[in-house]
Amino acid sequence: MPSAISKSNYKNIGWSFLDRFGSQGIAFIFNIFLTRILSPEDFGLIGMIVVFIALGQTLVDSGMTSSLIRKTNPDSTDFSVVFAANLLFSLTVYLIIFFLAPIVADFYDQPGLVNILRVYSLGFIFIALSAIQQTVLIKDLAFRRLTKIRIPAALISGIIGVVLAWKGFGVWSLVWMYLCNQVLLSCLFWILGIWKPQVKFDFSRFKEHFSFGYKLSIAGILNTVFDNIYNVLIGRFFPVSTLGFYTRANMMKQYPVETFSSALQKVTYPLFSIQKENISELKNSFEELTQRVIFIIAPLMLIGSALAEPIFLVLFGEKWLPAVPYFQILCFTGVLYPIHSYNLNILNVFGRSDLFLKLEIIKKIQIVVIILFAFQFGIYGLIWAQVFASFTSFYINTFYTGKFIDYGFLDQLYAIFPMLGLASLSGLFLFFVQKAFWFTELKPIFLCVILIPIGMVFYLILNLLFRTNPSMDLLKWSKIKFVK
Repeated sequence: MPSAISKSNYKNIGWSFLDRFGSQGIAFIFNIFLTRILSPEDFGLIGMIVVFIALGQTLVDSGMTSSLIRKTNPDSTDFSVVFAANLLFSLTVYLIIFFLAPIVADFYDQPGLVNILRVYSLGFIFIALSAIQQTVLIKDLAFRRLTKIRIPAALISGIIGVVLAWKGFGVWSLVWMYLCNQVLLSCLFWILGIWKPQVKFDFSRFKEHFSFGYKLSIAGILNTVFDNIYNVLIGRFFPVSTLGFYTRANMMKQYPVETFSSALQKVTYPLFSIQKENISELKNSFEELTQRVIFIIAPLMLIGSALAEPIFLVLFGEKWLPAVPYFQILCFTGVLYPIHSYNLNILNVFGRSDLFLKLEIIKKIQIVVIILFAFQFGIYGLIWAQVFASFTSFYINTFYTGKFIDYGFLDQLYAIFPMLGLASLSGLFLFFVQKAFWFTELKPIFLCVILIPIGMVFYLILNLLFRTNPSMDLLKWSKIKFVK
């Protein structure tokens, strides 16, 4: 079957990947240095306010930029209206968090959080100032320009963060690094962006975008609260260092899956929006993308889980070894992470933010039930609860995809199961090989250098033997390149 995704779209995907992996890769490298310099308690303090920062970012946008992307031909009035609304919302949200900061600090019994939260939250205003410029570039699939904006911002802010940490600023090095990144992004979007605001406001346009976006916003609030509820519970009932270990483990898991997912999300949403008039084409694109995503994400997660201990020793040092078992469990949640967002994209493409919200409410109810049961088993109960919730949410998220494009739970499971199974075999293979190597004098860095390539080659060979679709496409691509 010919590819449902055009060469130009693959080129856009490539630039989107370079954008996300470039900027996030730079941030990840600087985070390694910061993790070696700073203490688990420093990261634990930031982990305590993550939910409030994420909530603020959701409220600032209110889902209206998604409405702009979805709309076929938005004009300057649409963009100006959403820009003004976002800016007003950002100032309002900042003031609310400014006055709530002492209550948050009392909740965690950490007085220092007052100023940390107030300064960190200034980022909302800069996000609002550049949100429309970013949306215009995404809608136009101008990912090359996005890359030129994000990478310098990540590089400069990362250097500032590491220098401050080295100078003994502690947790404040993380605060200023984040704020510098948002300021730089905003400045570069205004300098290099292709849109400038106009003094226009049409209440009917605001109502149009808000009526679509507020449902996404409510769903986003639910998502944010429940995605970060583990941070809240761990920060409230366990030592600050435990939250620090958890946030570092979660960061390690989230970096590849969120970066990969976000890179594709920027392309797939506009792409699916274009293809929504042709259900067959949309279904083929969806299947093709999900198979390729799992082909890459599954081995990264499961091989990473198998080699977690030497990876953490090499990157972060012995003081972070307590985070290893957390990371190993969380990797299982990362496998399906991108698929969740692609399924929900289908609802947004068809303008059914009401169904999007309905699914989010159902998922949050089941998460509450799972947490109530799991909390009695301590920190590990909470982490395993995330794994269970991820797999049950996969079933829930595919319900309406089956209705709209006739590609439901069983179809999707059948399509990705070969890659999941072969990645699991590769992870088990490396786990036992690693155990054999631990009896030698090899240092962790050599274990990583030797075993990671072995695991990836083993996984690729298995895929070629079982002739999975992504491996056959990769083989065809390599033959074409070789012939040329």
